[in-house]
Parts: sequence; C-alpha cells; structure tokens
Amino acid sequence: MPSLPYRTLALSLGLALAGAAQAQGHDHSKMDHAAHQAAQKPPAKPAAAVDHSTMDHSKMDHAGMGDTKPAAPETKPAPMDHSQMDHSQMDHSRMTQAKPATSEPREPIPQPTDADRAAAFAPISLHMQHAPEFNHYVLINRLEAVDAEHGNAQAWEGQAWFGNDTDRLWLRSEGEREDGRVESANLEALYGRAISPWWDVVVGAKHDLRPEHGQTWAAFGVQGMAPYKFEVAATAYIGEAGRTALNFEAEYELLLTNRLILQPLIEVDLYGRDDPQRGIGAGLSTVEAGLRLRYEVTRQFAPYLGVTWERAFGDTADYRRAAGEDNNDAQLVAGVRVWF
Repeated sequence: MPSLPYRTLALSLGLALAGAAQAQGHDHSKMDHAAHQAAQKPPAKPAAAVDHSTMDHSKMDHAGMGDTKPAAPETKPAPMDHSQMDHSQMDHSRMTQAKPATSEPREPIPQPTDADRAAAFAPISLHMQHAPEFNHYVLINRLEAVDAEHGNAQAWEGQAWFGNDTDRLWLRSEGEREDGRVESANLEALYGRAISPWWDVVVGAKHDLRPEHGQTWAAFGVQGMAPYKFEVAATAYIGEAGRTALNFEAEYELLLTNRLILQPLIEVDLYGRDDPQRGIGAGLSTVEAGLRLRYEVTRQFAPYLGVTWERAFGDTADYRRAAGEDNNDAQLVAGVRVWF
C-alpha cells in the first residue's frame, strides 16, 4: 500500500489530466460570439390577443379586406420604331387631322342695329343735360409778328364763348396791322346752338372795321369738329346792297410729341359781287394756307414759328395788281397761342 504522499501526487495528476481534456473540448477562440449572443436573447413577447368578442362587426367595412396583391413595378412603354413599319398596308382614312385655325372669332361680333346707333348717339338734349352750368373759354389762336414785304406787320385771330354746353354766345375776331396802321379787322357776335355733340349752328352779325369804311353783315353757319378731328367753320354772310360772301376755314392739330404740335390751316373767301372800294372781286377771292409749329410750355401758353402763303384770284388779283401789290405772297411768322 503506497504511502500518503504518493496517493496525493497521483490524485493531483488525475485532476490535472481531466481539466486539460475539458479545456480541449471547449475552444472559445473558434466560437461565434455574435451568434451565441443572439441565441441568448429572450424571445419576443407575443402581441396581446385581440378580444373579438367585444367588437361590433356590423359597423366595420370588410369590403377592403382580403388578400392584397403587391403593386406591379411601373414600366415605361418602349418607343416605337417607325422605320420598320410598312405604312403602305395601314389605313390612314380613319386618322383624325387637326382642323386649321380660322381667322374668324368663335363668336362673331353682331352687326350694329338702328337701335344700337340710336342708343350710342342720343339726342343732344339728353346727351348734355348733365352740364347746365355757365362756363366760358377764350382762345387767342394767333398773335404773331409777320415778315411783310414792306416791313414788319402784326396779325391776330381769336375766339371766345360764354354759356353752357348747348347755348353759347360766340365772339370771333381777326385782322392785320402794318406800318402802324390797321389794314383789316372784323368782329363777329353769334349765338350758337348745339345740334350734336360735335356741331353748333351759329347765327348773328359781323362788322368789318377795315378796309375803308365799315360794313355790317348778317351771318349764319355751322362750326365744329369733323371726322378725323378737323376743326371746321363755314359761315355765310349777307351785306348791304345785296352783297354776299362765304368763308370756309379748316385746321388740324398733329401731335409730334406731347408738347410739340404742328398745326396746318387753310382759309377760303368767296364773294357774290365786286366791291372795288375794298379791292374785292366776285367769285373765288383769296386762299390762305399756313403751317405753324408750336411748343406748349404750359397747356395755356405756347410760342410758335410758321410760314403762311396767300394767293388772290379773279378780279381780286386784278385789283391788287392795279394797286401795285403782289397777288401771291409767302411770309414767315412768329407768335404765341394763349387760352384761358
């Protein structure tokens, strides 16, 4: 029987061999710790059970319940290769063609009727009854210096009215002065009655102050704005001893800019009988044309430069030649235009 020390040594050797064998069976260097940890996670708790016994199925919409198919991926159609198509075998008669756009509107404007015209151009008594108050207007259309043949001269032409839009008193005057002496001058006083929004009928009297002794005429005519904004005045006169005369005047304002305005003018005089004392012949007597360019410093005040041309005809030209005057004359003018 061996002694105690040997028995203790043998027991220690046996325990050491048993520990080495166990260590060799569990090699932790070759273990997957991630998988081991995942395996060690506790299982997920099951969802709480739904108690269907307490639910009111009569109020639930079961139409949308069922097996839902996954949405198919959206695909774009492949472009067609027309180069490989045989168009000769295709029926093009059923293909629709776009209608060309027409120049006429879809809803043409109807033609105006007589009722439409009557509504647009109401009687003058109804058209202007909104402005019965008294007004006035004074215009000195020409106040100018003239480069005359025998020196400097002056000329004027103006008009004024007082009243309302339908009834007015018109005053008109024009004349010339040369070498400190008035060569011609007249004054007209007329009653004007509006017969349309653009035209007045006038009747009254005219008095010639010069030349020679004075003469009075009865006057009547029309004045206003013609189409295309031509200002027109036509007046007939009946004087002493059965003398008659007719004056026609037209002018136009062409706006070159907002302030620079070109104003052409033409005036024609005709007489029924010869008047040797005044150097006037029967028929077409004189024609005067003018062209004035003004600049409106203000709307009420505008200086201007221009040129005028006058020619005498018939017996009037003969009287002028007999007096040593030209029957054809062109002049430079400069003046101002004022209204208030």
